[in-house]
Amino acid sequence: MAFRLENRAVSGSSHEEPAERVVAAVESRRDGLTDDEVRRRREEHGENDIVRAGGRSPIDIFVAQFDSALIWVLLAAAGLSIWAGHVVDAVLIAIIVVANGVFGFVQDYRAERSLESLRELAAPTATVRRSGEVRAVDATALVPGDVLLLRGGDVVPADGRLLEATDLEVDEAALTGESVPVAKSAAPVGPETPLAERTSMVYNGTSVTRGKGVAVVTGTGMETEVGAIARELAMTEETRTPLQDELDELGRTLGLGVLALSALVAPLLLLRGTTAVQAALTAVSLAVAAIPEGLPAVVTLTLALGVRSMSDENALVRRLPAVEALGAVDVVCTDKTGTLTKGQMTVSTLWVNDAVIELDSSEPDPDVGSNREELLLRIGALCNDATLADDDGDPTELALVDAADRRGLDVDRLRDANPRTDEVAFSSERKWMGTVHDGVGYVKGAPEVVVENCDRILTADGPKPLTDDRRDRIETTVREFGDDALRVLAMAYRDDPSDAGDLAGDLTFVGLTGMLDPPREEVADAIAVTRRAGIAVKMVTGDNVRTARAIAESLGIGTEVLEGRSIERMDDETLRERVASVDVFARTSPEHKVRILQALQARGNDVAMTGDGVNDAPALKNADVGVAMGVRGTDVARQASDIVLLDDNYATMERAVERGRAIFDNIWKFVAYLLSANVAEVAIVFVASLYGYLILPAVQLLWINLLTDGLPALALGADPESGDVMDRPPRDPDRGIISRPMLGLIGGTGTVTTVVTLALMFYTLEGATAVTAYAMTVVFTAFVFLEFAKLYVIRWLRETPTLSNPWLAAAVATSIALQLAVLYTPLNRYFGTVPLGPADWALVGVVLVVCLPAYVAVAALVRRLEW
Repeated sequence: MAFRLENRAVSGSSHEEPAERVVAAVESRRDGLTDDEVRRRREEHGENDIVRAGGRSPIDIFVAQFDSALIWVLLAAAGLSIWAGHVVDAVLIAIIVVANGVFGFVQDYRAERSLESLRELAAPTATVRRSGEVRAVDATALVPGDVLLLRGGDVVPADGRLLEATDLEVDEAALTGESVPVAKSAAPVGPETPLAERTSMVYNGTSVTRGKGVAVVTGTGMETEVGAIARELAMTEETRTPLQDELDELGRTLGLGVLALSALVAPLLLLRGTTAVQAALTAVSLAVAAIPEGLPAVVTLTLALGVRSMSDENALVRRLPAVEALGAVDVVCTDKTGTLTKGQMTVSTLWVNDAVIELDSSEPDPDVGSNREELLLRIGALCNDATLADDDGDPTELALVDAADRRGLDVDRLRDANPRTDEVAFSSERKWMGTVHDGVGYVKGAPEVVVENCDRILTADGPKPLTDDRRDRIETTVREFGDDALRVLAMAYRDDPSDAGDLAGDLTFVGLTGMLDPPREEVADAIAVTRRAGIAVKMVTGDNVRTARAIAESLGIGTEVLEGRSIERMDDETLRERVASVDVFARTSPEHKVRILQALQARGNDVAMTGDGVNDAPALKNADVGVAMGVRGTDVARQASDIVLLDDNYATMERAVERGRAIFDNIWKFVAYLLSANVAEVAIVFVASLYGYLILPAVQLLWINLLTDGLPALALGADPESGDVMDRPPRDPDRGIISRPMLGLIGGTGTVTTVVTLALMFYTLEGATAVTAYAMTVVFTAFVFLEFAKLYVIRWLRETPTLSNPWLAAAVATSIALQLAVLYTPLNRYFGTVPLGPADWALVGVVLVVCLPAYVAVAALVRRLEW
């Protein structure tokens, strides 16, 4: 489903209309609404709140665990067992079904509760002007037409059109992905202006970083940009993973197979004179043999083990199947700010009269430091309102204070020694700020404005005239910094200004500071690993083209960029053709992100989408795997996701993919293991029944499945990943888990087991006309030990080191002890077994010696043909 922002009557075009026209359109005034008007509008529009879908109740979570065709077939077998008088069989089946439900419930419930502490998006209070009076009101009480008063530190409580803006900057990263605060003004902008550049508007959930403003509310609650996204999320259906669909299909297939076998065998047995009860018991045995009872529980527990290990690495999984789905991901669409980058502005480069200084890779130059570098840093620290200790202030100013601190300047002592006596505040129109300290004026601002007001430049030999050649070199440096994704500020000073008003000219240019939101150190390596694994990485960001391209190139993502405006002009078919080759999508809106996602999915890609903002939520919801950020992420994004990265780090995403692939490998191993056992069980019971023998009754089959599908299969979930897990391409989800290699393995090993076990059955019967307890016990025991041998062959096939999982060795040892218990303790009366002697164990050993090489040969053939 494509995501579209609604064209709301007022707010949809407010950015392009003059402020007074918008005030008139919402039937308001600059002194605000009256109390009666507010009351009427609240009745019409409701509370200013985002309607969230209610969380799942514990009962809903528990009931959902039983929504599986495999479970329903097992319940039918339990009912048939009760009818035939074998209550023990029915009880064992019921225990397995309930255990599966409990395991899945515990994990889902924990994930649901883990997010409760992260929920809070809306501003709690708002300052408004009503009937000419300034009041603080509950943010939920706002209505369209209210006049908002905004200042630094406020969270914008509703969408609004600015009427006044004084030095106003707003951090809109949560909505647009823009990494730096946006300077706002009351002037209208063009009708085609994208959301990230609508400087005349403020939006619900964004934060005022500096300045002040007055805005008239144009949209509240679900009629805001955030509300439109929430509405779209509510309309989006939950996606299912390939494994979920495949297990359901397997359940339906096995169910039909059981019915077909029962319909064939029961009449044959009745024709041979077998009683109806015996025919029913045989049908139950076939059902139990055909159904891998432990499969849902083992899949759930293996995913849960993966979830636990991922949580230790800062990845919170909200939906268990998403872990498996990571193994099929072949495209990662990632946000930039805070995910690939650190999420904070940092001064990285200084420039003083042709001297380039990299702050993080060089020591202070004594020649430069005694003059220009130190002065540049002094200006940045003094012409500045931020406080580093409290992390309070504009991100750009905090970066300048941090730079001075990193180069050894004591900013607090510097400010105490140089008190501010006058100032000119920064404004979006002026584009510079100036302060006066003991007869010296300092200026910082946009390079083109500061340079225009300078007539000298500070060189190593002191101030010199700022010639045209030097101006050209400054302009060239500013362009080069911009190409490197740096945000550039210029610094200048003036001696003996009479007041701050004198700082508008006659300045001496000192130099430039280049700052950026730097990439995380570990991300480049993580992206290299991801790409080596056959996964394409695409940056989807609200940032401008130049910044996005520079960051992407530095991280090894690529340089092919497509801008949001271009996406709007493309039809779906054209976009499908372009998305494969594009590395970076810049200046994107929520609609663009979902169109990009859908274009990739239409090409057959399995896509993981990362993001932290409200603007990312629709794409997170529609992605094959939605990955939200836990630190910077909004509540809306987290609730829309499948996985939450608790450290907001792309490297954690790479590790999650690696873990997802390893988990799929483990699921593959025990699905092959379980199904090969079930195929052999069905074949043995079916062929033996044609001769009139029920060699493995239902209770023994259930015990076999408990031993083999239980602890050993669960221990497979703790198998370590193979060394090549991130060196192979993503698995094809259309291929499915039950693929040709698995079918070959199941068929080959199942045939070996069936032939050898049937031969053992006829050998131990010694011509008897009815099954003896002795023959039943030997076949029963041999089958159990054959399954344990086959388990290690299957692990070898997936290149898992034999002794790498101590939990598996302990599980096999425990299962062997349990098998011995049903032979040599009073439990044997419930299983119809008898104790075995040394000669009998020698016979079981011969069976193992015959089958093990055959299993290895089958596995080697499968590897040669398919790997």
